[in-house]
Amino acid sequence: MIKEIMGESNMPSIVNEIHPKAIVIATQNEKKRKEIIEILKNVPGILLRGVEDFPFLPKVEEDGNSFRENAIKKATILAKSCNALAMADDSGLEIDALNGRPGIYSSRYAGPNATDEKNIEKVLSELRGVPKEKRTARFLCSIALASPHQLLFVAEGRCEGFITEQPRGKGGFGYDPIFYVPDYNQTFAELNPLIKNSISHRGLALKQFKEQIIPLIQRF
Repeated sequence: MIKEIMGESNMPSIVNEIHPKAIVIATQNEKKRKEIIEILKNVPGILLRGVEDFPFLPKVEEDGNSFRENAIKKATILAKSCNALAMADDSGLEIDALNGRPGIYSSRYAGPNATDEKNIEKVLSELRGVPKEKRTARFLCSIALASPHQLLFVAEGRCEGFITEQPRGKGGFGYDPIFYVPDYNQTFAELNPLIKNSISHRGLALKQFKEQIIPLIQRF
């Protein structure tokens, strides 16, 4: 039963009135949400909803020391606010030559309202002159699922690669145009989306997420 997962509550749940197995996705990044929906589309028994359906939601400051901490914070706050199951991810790029930067600041590396292009420009400027073999990097992703009363689980994924000297490709978003995957001789922005979703940090984290959520949904 839902109450076993969600806990008893006198607060009416907008989500659960719509669908008893709905999950709110805690992101306002439309491209990221599309990736999540595409990868989870075949999971039976769930309905994914966006934060735009809930104008009363509080703004969550990503002030954790890791992707995992930020994902947990966003998922637990959103779940309590909506009185529903909520999932949240935090992800980013770590570059060895930059001592792990941009890391948890990936989305705002060039400033609070930085565009993807500005973030990429800053990374490439800081790596100017660094040889290919020392441009090692990885994408990391943590995805948390919470009920209004508890954290249910966290799924994580990573993908290793290199940073190119110039952007390549028109697909994807964020740092995808400069993240090169040697096994495919392409950047994330050049890869077929189906391939990218199967090997990316978010794709691998969502694979774990699916493996853990299916038995959870079956308990409802």
